[in-house]
Amino acid sequence: MNKTSVMAATVALALALPTFAFAQEAGTMTLGLGLGSVMPNSDNGTILGTTDLNVGDNLRPTVTFEYFIKDNLGIEVLGAWPFQHNIRASGMGEIGSTQHLPPVVSLQYHFDTGSTFTPFLGVGVNYTAFFDETAKGAIAGSDLDLSDSWGVALHAGFDYQISERGALRTDVRWIDIDSDVKLDGAKIGKAEIDPWVFGVSYVMSF
Repeated sequence: MNKTSVMAATVALALALPTFAFAQEAGTMTLGLGLGSVMPNSDNGTILGTTDLNVGDNLRPTVTFEYFIKDNLGIEVLGAWPFQHNIRASGMGEIGSTQHLPPVVSLQYHFDTGSTFTPFLGVGVNYTAFFDETAKGAIAGSDLDLSDSWGVALHAGFDYQISERGALRTDVRWIDIDSDVKLDGAKIGKAEIDPWVFGVSYVMSF
């Protein structure tokens, strides 16, 4: 199953199970600790006019905090340990690497469905800060720079309650991340990363 199919299936599950889940009351806060796998889109843009880019996957620890402003409606902040990605170019092999921090702030609706399953949907904004770029291979010794990015972020998933205050979460996000690529100060193209982020975590409410 491809990434688009997984996202569609998760959204369909959230919409198709209105008889599941437990309510989240206004004033509730949650803290989630887990792992997130960033999987960039298969087409990552071009540099130097015709050279295709490929940005690799990466897995890192994640943390979320959510505050419910109304029953079932929360504002969530996503953070993570810095992700690191290798960058390849067609015909040139690996040309560099970068790290980034992709915090996301989302507005999320958790379906009040009265069971141990709680599907949710969210939409928000992402700011991705790139740093520690390193030029390698054919461009080793040059100054490689990726600009920071703002973009929309979509979120879907479900919680499975395992205790009064604990739940296991499976979720998927799509994040719009586009970055100008510069070499020695000159723009040479754009990286269209637009990753899917698949996550699992343990969520505590208090």
